[in-house]
Amino acid sequence: MAVSTYTKTGTKAATPAKLPIDIFGLEVNNHELIKQAYDAYLSNGRKNLAVTKTRGLVRGGGRKPWRQKGTGRARFGSSRNPIWRGGGIVFGPTGEENYAKKLSPKATKKALKQALSFAANEDRIKVIENFECKDAKVAASAKLLAKLDVKGNVLVIVSAKDKLIERATNNLSAVKVVSAKYLNAVDLTNADTIVITEESLKIISDWLKEAKK
Repeated sequence: MAVSTYTKTGTKAATPAKLPIDIFGLEVNNHELIKQAYDAYLSNGRKNLAVTKTRGLVRGGGRKPWRQKGTGRARFGSSRNPIWRGGGIVFGPTGEENYAKKLSPKATKKALKQALSFAANEDRIKVIENFECKDAKVAASAKLLAKLDVKGNVLVIVSAKDKLIERATNNLSAVKVVSAKYLNAVDLTNADTIVITEESLKIISDWLKEAKK
């Protein structure tokens, strides 16, 4: 599959790169698998930050509000009862919840191939010879991406992400750079344009070629 290809300076390459058909040219017939990989990636990165206090953790309430009998009111042993204002929370988050979702490596690879094929079918993939940021200048990175005629949210896939690339792209709100080894369904699905370097294309091909249709 031929794809729009550019040199490292952003000019059109004389010879277009070819995408492996067994990775980028599949029939997209499993959107549910892509969704599972999408949800699993987000769930596995979720942090347990929400914590509520039970009646045993809420401060106060050690004294019985009123005597057991003779008042005509319902008996209570503590003002921190969950049905009272200021009381504890029943069945609230404890911070020990496990939100992780398991997806086999084989299924993950299939989902990535489906997502890449979907992007290729919509002509959202561009290949560049190399994405260099020697001076770590944001303006230079923005100018290079402008030459590629990218649109919307841009995902740049490089062979290895370094500090220079991070400095040159961190302030570009619509651009995200990811190493080929850490490619995931979330970034692929959210990207309007996917820019892949030639070296990272080889890494992706070697990684995903083991996964069958």
